[in-house]
Amino acid sequence: MARSHAQSVFGRLFSDSVAVDLGTANTLIYTDDGGIVLNQPSVVCFDRQESAAGRKRVALVGDEAKQMLGRTPVNLETVRPMRAGVIANFPAAEHMIRQFVGMARPQPFFARRASFTLCVPSGATQVERRAIREAAAAAGARKVNLIDESLASAVGAGLPVSSATGSMVVDIGGGTTEIGVIALGGTAYTGSIRVGGDQFDAAIIKHVRNNFHVLLGEQTAEYVKKTIGSALAIVPPDTMRATGRGIDDGLPRTVELSTQDIVEAIASPLRQVLGAVKAALENAPPELVTDIADAGIVLTGGGALLGNLARYFSNELHIDVRVADEPLTCAVRGAGAAASAGLVEMSAYD
Repeated sequence: MARSHAQSVFGRLFSDSVAVDLGTANTLIYTDDGGIVLNQPSVVCFDRQESAAGRKRVALVGDEAKQMLGRTPVNLETVRPMRAGVIANFPAAEHMIRQFVGMARPQPFFARRASFTLCVPSGATQVERRAIREAAAAAGARKVNLIDESLASAVGAGLPVSSATGSMVVDIGGGTTEIGVIALGGTAYTGSIRVGGDQFDAAIIKHVRNNFHVLLGEQTAEYVKKTIGSALAIVPPDTMRATGRGIDDGLPRTVELSTQDIVEAIASPLRQVLGAVKAALENAPPELVTDIADAGIVLTGGGALLGNLARYFSNELHIDVRVADEPLTCAVRGAGAAASAGLVEMSAYD
């Protein structure tokens, strides 16, 4: 019995627990003692030449790898392992998770003993959920916990999730938008559509190509969105110059874009998000909808940082809508808190 107690104490001392938001655009890692210890783009860059063991060597990861998107030399391969919030490239995801955990927790022994809590889209299939579990286990997880993104975001946003009063959260990520109606520590309704910040960027690229005959790169489109992006027209509009490749002659061309251009460009994906929010209100229990009408809707995720987005939803829904404090980190902070409260699915890999 004394030996068992000693093993238990040893396990507590030499184990670690981290929450991971493995997003399409960014990966965040949170610990109770350190807060947000990592926030990096979900990008990994491999050396095309395989090692003697037949495995590709990781050349760059995170910020450095993202800088290579659209600029990758022939000897390197840049990969985004996550698409629509789930794993699209299993080996790349395993390498990326392993590298990120090493960056966040440099002591390898602690990293090997880590218990992971990962956010997953509510619309993820069982196969996709299993792939996330297995990638985390292959990267060294001792245990893997899963939590729906909307529930984690609600906890991180400080909503009263344990109360009988209903709350609604809309988490707009890089590849998906998660809508959750939360009450009594669980989700009364969840919805998920594969529309997010990446689709906004693609819409901007399409708009500039069609109207200015210039092809922008993905990173340039993202920068334009973050700089002058808005869900509603503003007066006077903000403007900026962006450089791309002319479609007609292939030469560099610079165009001046305004907020109105971005409003027009992203109107279609925004309507898809709005439609999903309306569907959630139509399908949620009536009593909870009454609570939401009183308390309002909270926006989280990186997409919530788009200018005037809360006002756009408020105008369309006639409900108070606000952006959470630190919306980008709500999900990962909430995942850590929810793991402590036992609101997760668990699998052990001891």
